[in-house]
Amino acid sequence: MSQERSPSPAAAAPSLALGMIGNCTISALVDERAAIVWCCMPRFDGDPVFNALIHPGEDAGRFAIELEDFATSEQWYEPNTAVLRTRLTDTAGNCLEVTDFCPRFHARARFFRPVTLVRRIRPVRGSPRVRVRLDVRYDWGETVPHLTRGSHHVRFVGGAQTLRLTTDAPVTYVLSGESFIVAREHNFILGADETLSEGIADTARYWEQETISYWKHWTMRLHLPLEWQQAVIRAAITLKMSLFEDTGAIVAAMTTSIPESAHSGRNWDYRFCWLRDAFFVVRALNSLSEVGTMEDYLRWLANIVVKAGEGHIQPLYGIGLEHELPESIMEHLGGYRGMGPVRVGNQAAEHFQHDVYGNIVLGAAQAFHDQRLLQPSGPAEFARLERIGELAVQVYGTPDAGMWELRTRARIHTSSALMSWAACDRLEKIARTLLLPERAAYWRAHAERMRGEILARSWNAERGVFAESFGGRELDASVLLMAEVGLVDARDERFIRTLDVMKEVLCDGPFMRRYEAADDFGKPETSFNICTFWRIDALARVGRREQAREIFEAMLAVRNPLGLLSEDTHPATGEMWGNFPQTYSMVGVINAAMRLSAPWDSVI
Repeated sequence: MSQERSPSPAAAAPSLALGMIGNCTISALVDERAAIVWCCMPRFDGDPVFNALIHPGEDAGRFAIELEDFATSEQWYEPNTAVLRTRLTDTAGNCLEVTDFCPRFHARARFFRPVTLVRRIRPVRGSPRVRVRLDVRYDWGETVPHLTRGSHHVRFVGGAQTLRLTTDAPVTYVLSGESFIVAREHNFILGADETLSEGIADTARYWEQETISYWKHWTMRLHLPLEWQQAVIRAAITLKMSLFEDTGAIVAAMTTSIPESAHSGRNWDYRFCWLRDAFFVVRALNSLSEVGTMEDYLRWLANIVVKAGEGHIQPLYGIGLEHELPESIMEHLGGYRGMGPVRVGNQAAEHFQHDVYGNIVLGAAQAFHDQRLLQPSGPAEFARLERIGELAVQVYGTPDAGMWELRTRARIHTSSALMSWAACDRLEKIARTLLLPERAAYWRAHAERMRGEILARSWNAERGVFAESFGGRELDASVLLMAEVGLVDARDERFIRTLDVMKEVLCDGPFMRRYEAADDFGKPETSFNICTFWRIDALARVGRREQAREIFEAMLAVRNPLGLLSEDTHPATGEMWGNFPQTYSMVGVINAAMRLSAPWDSVI
C-alpha cells in the first residue's frame, strides 16, 4: 500500500531542545513542535524507527503533529512526571495541545512498560487544523515498511518487527497527510502488533492517568535538597528512564552520533552500558534515597562479573550483556545537521580501561551496608567482588586507554590507578562490615601501598599539579575524582594547587574541558559537562561554596528549556553538543544540588 501525501511544511531544524519520554523499556525524543524525531525499538539500542534527529530530510522517519499556519509553541512536563505536553498555536490564535508518554505503572504485581508510544491531542482554543505525519522507517532508514490498514489501525510491516498504530483519528487522513480540523480529543497508540482489549480513548486516558500517578508517587519518595528541587527531580526522572529494567543495564545516553562539536567527527554511539557511567548514576540516585535502580543494576552487574570469570572485563557492554559491539558507519544517513558520520556500535568495548574494576566495586558497595534493600549483599557477593579486586590489583600501574577512551595512546592514567585504589579501599570497608578482619587487613595493605604510589608518581613537581598519568605533566579533569572518592583530603595543598592551575588551563569561564593535550581528533572545542560538575564538587569541598554556586547556576542556565543536558557545552554560545540526554551530565545536576543546597533545617 503506498502513501500519497499532501505537501508538508518545513520541519524545525534539528536541535537538542528536546523532551524525553520513556518507561524503562523504550524512550523517544520530542522536539519543540511536538514531532518525535528519535525512537529506537524494541529497546534503547534497537532500530531507530524515527530517525529525523540524525537524518534531516523528507525521507527521514518521524511522527509529527503539524499545526497548519504554525506560529508558536510552549512545552512542559506534567509536574514530577515523564509525561510531556506541547501546546501549539497558529497565526490566527487557534491552539492545540499534544500529550506524549510511554505507559509505566504497576499492574498485576509487575510493572506495565510496553514497547508503546501514546500521543493524545486535544483542541484548546478555536478550530486548529493539523496534519499527522507518521513515517516509520526500519533497518536504519533503509526500509520503508509495507502498510496494511483497518478501520481504526495501520500496521507497519517490516522484516524484523511490525508496529501497529491504533487511533480514533481518521485513518484516511493519517495515511494521506491531509489536514483536518481537530474538534475533539484524538488518541494515537503506536506499539506492538496487538489489538487493544478496551476502547482507544478509554485505554489512552487510563494509561495517562496511571502513568502520571506512578511518576508522582516515585518522585514523592525522593530525598530532595531544599534548593533546586525541580532541577533535581527532572534529572532523577531522566536517569530513571535511562534504566533498561528488563536486564538492569543503564545506558549512557539515548542517541548515537550527535557530534561533540560542530563538524568534529567525534560522533559516537552511547546507547550501551558503561560500568563507569552506571556507577555514577547509581550513586546519584542513592543520594536521593532511590535505591531501586541500584538493585536493578546490580542484577545486570552480577551477570557481567560471573560471565567474565577470572578474565578481562570490558568498560561497556550491550544492555542485554552483549560483549561484541562492532563499530560501523551508516553511510546513507546524513547525520545531525548533516554532520556525519553516523556510527552504530562502539569500538571502546575492545579497550582496556583499568578503572572499570574500581567502578564495579564502587557501584556494588552500598548494597553491603544498606539495610533497606530487598536483596542486601553478603558473603557470597563479597567473594565475587574480591575477584574483581584481584583484577584491580593485577592491572594497577599498567598502561591503558584511560577513561576518555583514547584510541591511539596508552599511559598509566592517574584516574585508572585511582579506581584500583578505590576498589581495594571499599573492599576493606565491606570486609569490616562483614566481620572478616583478615580480608580487611589484606585489602587495606593493597590500598595503602597504592595510595602512597599514586600521590608520589602522579605529582608533577615542575608544574605543582597532579598530572593525568604517572610521570606525566599534563592536566586532566579526572584527577579531581581524587577527592570525590576519598584518596586525598580536598584541603590538601597539592589538590588545591591542582584545582587552581586547572582554572587557568582547562576552563573557559565557568565551563571545563576534559584535558589539555590533543587527542586523536586534535584539541577539544567544547567543554565536557561532567568535568564542570567535578570542579563544582571540588570547589565546595575546599570551602569555595559561593564560587561553586555561581558555576552551578551557569550550568543550570545552559540546560535546554525542559531541564535536560547533553554531554558537551560550547563555552562561547552555550549550545549543547554530544549525545542526549547524557546521564553523566544529569548526575552532575543532582550531585551539585545535594552538595551546595542550604539545609532543610534552615527553613523549618
